[in-house]
Amino acid sequence: MIKIVDYGMGNLRSVQKAFEKLGVPATICDRADQLADAEKMVLPGVGAFRDAISELRQKGMVEPVLAHIAAGRPLLGICLGLQLLMDVSYEDGQWEGLGVIPGKAVRFEDRAGLKVPHMGWNSLEVAGRQPLLEGLPAEAHFYFVHSYYVVPEDETVIAARTDYGEQFVSVIARGNLFATQFHPEKSQRVGLKLLQNFAEL
Repeated sequence: MIKIVDYGMGNLRSVQKAFEKLGVPATICDRADQLADAEKMVLPGVGAFRDAISELRQKGMVEPVLAHIAAGRPLLGICLGLQLLMDVSYEDGQWEGLGVIPGKAVRFEDRAGLKVPHMGWNSLEVAGRQPLLEGLPAEAHFYFVHSYYVVPEDETVIAARTDYGEQFVSVIARGNLFATQFHPEKSQRVGLKLLQNFAEL
């Protein structure tokens, strides 16, 4: 069973409906004790980093999420869910993250002709084979909406980059831990393929 972490911030129903389209059972969990037996876990997120990490801690969800990752069970972070895996975010201050992936979340620099937040469809530059990205077309486009992106210290976790005036990390992978800066649940057929790959891990 896939458990979707509900800490009050995220596109939870959209993620659940995407799995339903694939015929994959996925349950939205708003209590820490519901997460303990998750075979696979999804950590989604939309909104401010500070509020998200505060809600995760307040609801006692940090421990079961970290235990799930430490046990080597598959986890997929989506958008803010990717940024939460870092040591720190510099969104409106400095906020401590989950510390699963050494690194930081930083804001796009202001550049002429580029709007922040980055919003819309962009392709991936995939770095090597990854089970999460298997079977995707070479020019697959995914839907992004974000002002911050992650900078991991260890570049071996980078599974794909995307260009938006500069190259930024759009997918990370380490063992059974995966995370995307884009929203697969909003990315139509290619997004469903990615979620299917995750479900079949």
